[in-house]
Amino acid sequence: MTDTSTPRADDSPSEETEAITEQRGAGLDSAEAGEFEEIEEIDATADEDDDAEADEEAGTPAAPKRSLAEKDLFAQSEIAADYIEGLLDILDYDGDIDELVAGGRPVVEVVGGDVEALVGPRGATLEALQELSRLAIFRQTGSPSRLLLDIGGYRAERRKELGAVAKNAVEKVKAHGEPVRLEPMSAFERKCVHDVVNAMSGVQSESEGVEPNRRIIVRPAD
Repeated sequence: MTDTSTPRADDSPSEETEAITEQRGAGLDSAEAGEFEEIEEIDATADEDDDAEADEEAGTPAAPKRSLAEKDLFAQSEIAADYIEGLLDILDYDGDIDELVAGGRPVVEVVGGDVEALVGPRGATLEALQELSRLAIFRQTGSPSRLLLDIGGYRAERRKELGAVAKNAVEKVKAHGEPVRLEPMSAFERKCVHDVVNAMSGVQSESEGVEPNRRIIVRPAD
């Protein structure tokens, strides 16, 4: 559980958050988010390229090709948790905030309370809040972050849904031998699909197009 004290003035939500605050009356449904989560492509080189592209879109330098110590990652999650705590106070939303390190990256989870509005349509508001949190970390540490923010268990539930989508696409590819193009997805959603497809034999996946219309193609393996 993060410290519940109000962040210092220089750590508090900056002017970028004003737009989100103003959207409260509309339930934050109109927030438009960039899709900045790293994308897992066919091989390691593609993965590195997509990580760099995601960081550039977030307005921060590309992540260095080295792993941070767990204590540094946890410090990043604490910064993000304090930032989100400040946002919840401004928006007068209730919610418990947990910070942790999982899968070699900092993670912040917001649970409890009425937090659905902070997710937005297909996670758009969640993605925007994640990027603001990453920028808060960058301002304090000078280092880009791969922070993962989840609200109300949205990401876990969405992974299950996308797992079914990926398996259905794989079945069609194996049955007909033709590529299957999926609907445009956020980077987080694409990564979920890549993870499932790449774990199955006889098929492969790749991304094509540009945001916000970037999509996955599932095709027979070469």
